[in-house]
Amino acid sequence: MANLRFGAFLAPHHPIGENPTLQFQSNLELVQLLDHLGYEEFWCGEHHSTGWEIIASPELFLAAAAERTQRIKLGTGVVSLPYHHPFMVAQRMVQLDHQSRGRVIFGSGPGALPSDAHTLGIDPMVLRDRQDEAMGIIRRLFTENERFSYDSEWFKLRDAKLQLKPLQDDMEFAVASIVSPSGMTLAGKHRAGVLSIGSLTQEGIRALPLQWSFAEESAAKHGNTVDRKDWRIVLNWHIAETRKEAREQAKHGLMRHNNEYTIGTLAGGVGTIYKTPDEAVDGVAFSELSTAVIGTPDDLVERIREMMEITGGFGCVIGFVHDWANRENTRRSWDMVARYVVPQVNGLLDDYFESHRFVTDNREYWNRAQQAIRSKIGENERAEAALAVDEAAGREERLTAR
Repeated sequence: MANLRFGAFLAPHHPIGENPTLQFQSNLELVQLLDHLGYEEFWCGEHHSTGWEIIASPELFLAAAAERTQRIKLGTGVVSLPYHHPFMVAQRMVQLDHQSRGRVIFGSGPGALPSDAHTLGIDPMVLRDRQDEAMGIIRRLFTENERFSYDSEWFKLRDAKLQLKPLQDDMEFAVASIVSPSGMTLAGKHRAGVLSIGSLTQEGIRALPLQWSFAEESAAKHGNTVDRKDWRIVLNWHIAETRKEAREQAKHGLMRHNNEYTIGTLAGGVGTIYKTPDEAVDGVAFSELSTAVIGTPDDLVERIREMMEITGGFGCVIGFVHDWANRENTRRSWDMVARYVVPQVNGLLDDYFESHRFVTDNREYWNRAQQAIRSKIGENERAEAALAVDEAAGREERLTAR
């Protein structure tokens, strides 16, 4: 598991009720914190309905985040390509790449919410084909130096060429993947990384063992290669010092998120509605069908190891940003993952532990050093007398303590 990257994915999922202007600022403050804590990637999505997902333009949000951060990579997670002319998407991504000094990852998807596609009058049956087509055009715009024209049933290009190329020589592409092979197939075709959101559900977890093979097969078919280091697994967690504290902090927000949004909104009422907050925690984190970690850093380390075994290996762990706990405890959770989970997973403490064992297991060497000091003291009468007084005082102190 050495050298796993860690990041965060802000869909976002925020319960309706908070001042949206302040919510945007809170989200930006979170990116700053993640950058400070050493997280390597931050992703945010594009949504236009439901009331819970308020970022309509990931590019706008990430441009603001770029001004507040120094090193964290910024990924669009994702731009819904069928909603936009590919030339305009390419232009915005190039500008963002320059404004962030080359920290952009271009993540795309077909569009997650049927309500968004309905508003735009787009048939859901064409969304994935349009994403595929748009990715190819955007790659050409990023890399080709000659002008080209293109006719599609949903957009046209005439003598197209970007007047400014990306700052990065080879901006990374990424696609979202849930359960079906379509995302992985696109990754192989377009030499893209993968953001596996399906790992948030039991159905998605069951599909994971086969997922990477779809990317490899597609890559081979199109003369490309894919690398597991570009595979990102999204996980749900809330971490505290103890499992009891984690439960108490997360349970009310978790129940609301599940009942009102995941089941009540996205699934149209089909699924498990929890009757109590404790029942929600038990169902989501402490059952055979668990899809989240609510507990300690060690619990999350165990889950990451389990996911490595299930998938066969990946390169990045992405935490799903939610409001299960209050703001203070949510930030504390991200802090604990950075302080205790990341170093344990990546072996950053192995040499410390080895050094500690070496010192404690080789006491005869250090006793010899103490003998050398005692020998030198013995060569001086006054030092010897002072040492004898100190030793006697120590014996008396120990007897008194008894």
